[in-house]
Amino acid sequence: MNCRMDSAERFDVIVTGLQDSGTVTVIGLAEATGHSEMTIRRDLDQLAAKGVLRRVRGGAVSLMPRGQEPPFAVRERQGADAKKRIAAAVDALVGDGEAVVLDSGTTAVEVAARFAGRALTVMPLSLQASRVLAERPDGRLLLPGGEVRPGELSFIGPLAEASLAAVRFDTAVLSCCGMSAADGVTAHDLGDVATKRAAMRSARRVVMIADSAKLGQVAMGYVCAAGDLDVLVTDTDAPDATVSEIRASGVTVHCV
Repeated sequence: MNCRMDSAERFDVIVTGLQDSGTVTVIGLAEATGHSEMTIRRDLDQLAAKGVLRRVRGGAVSLMPRGQEPPFAVRERQGADAKKRIAAAVDALVGDGEAVVLDSGTTAVEVAARFAGRALTVMPLSLQASRVLAERPDGRLLLPGGEVRPGELSFIGPLAEASLAAVRFDTAVLSCCGMSAADGVTAHDLGDVATKRAAMRSARRVVMIADSAKLGQVAMGYVCAAGDLDVLVTDTDAPDATVSEIRASGVTVHCV
């Protein structure tokens, strides 16, 4: 039996099992996490309420479409410590007085929490990050127009792209669903792809935030080549070979 995991680690195990095989069992998860079957059943019930899985006798089956990212509510609990470290590192890279466009995604929300209260002009590309920044309005908060993508609550569409085209930023802080030197930066949703490209065109510097689980992964929508980025901030679990390849493309990489 493994050492007992906290709830975020258990959710990681459950979601990974669902993505790998499409089904999980209560007994198998209890053995893998070191927790009781009662605890595992509660975890499965919580994920069922979020639409991630369907409960069946003795376990659960996945409701996540293959090739698509897990729901936001699940991802925000995955790699939480790494995302906080990444956010702190990005915060240190951005100077007071800068104008920043901040992408959608769970790591971007952590970055928003670090930016809140600072003397920055920030245009967040999601409602989640907007709410965090609005709680401490010491800086300047700009909101784009556009359609709000269900679930992710990110801004997409022609109005969002037009808003980005009308402004010039010192830094774009972008997220992704996958990144590698060979396949570049990718995302699952094509609307998000267009918004990310618009943000890049409006910024002097592009900083990518991607936890180690994203590196080496490839999603359907192509955003840009790895070498089009200026900086990548990831965590220390990032594969050494992948980091070396990205650095070789001219990107400054910070592993935190």
